[in-house]
Amino acid sequence: MQRVLSLLVDNNPGILSRIAGLFSRRGYNVDSITAGVTADPRFTRITIVTSGDDLILSQIENQIRKLEDVIEIKVLKPDSSVYRELIMVKIRANGSQRAEAISLADIFRAKVVDVEKECMMFELTGNQSKLEAFLNLLDGYEILELARTGITGLERGIENVTFID
Repeated sequence: MQRVLSLLVDNNPGILSRIAGLFSRRGYNVDSITAGVTADPRFTRITIVTSGDDLILSQIENQIRKLEDVIEIKVLKPDSSVYRELIMVKIRANGSQRAEAISLADIFRAKVVDVEKECMMFELTGNQSKLEAFLNLLDGYEILELARTGITGLERGIENVTFID
């Protein structure tokens, strides 16, 4: 079972390392982890996608809560949250293949961010199924490089927003 956790933490040096160390020491699985400063530079939002059975997922939450710099942990449920991920993909494409690749990108609202003589690069943001569908349709092209950010997300609405003075 997979779970998406959204952590609000103090923006202190080493917090991401301590969280990663917690996962490493206990042998917990991290499917993806993203981190970035919030609107208030004192705080960082970390999104962790992890997997395991109910007991393991409960242990993960409890261990994270014990860390000094952690202010809040939310489980982001798919039906009440918005998840996004970014991919950049570079494909081999000569002049005759470019038009078809660009048409494919347009369907998914991917941006062409670089074009060279023998290759081109796309940027695409969306949920995991959209990104996977795009990559599957690129099957006829040679993917030269691929970079993914991992999931980041927020809960919908204002009911559970944490305001910190």
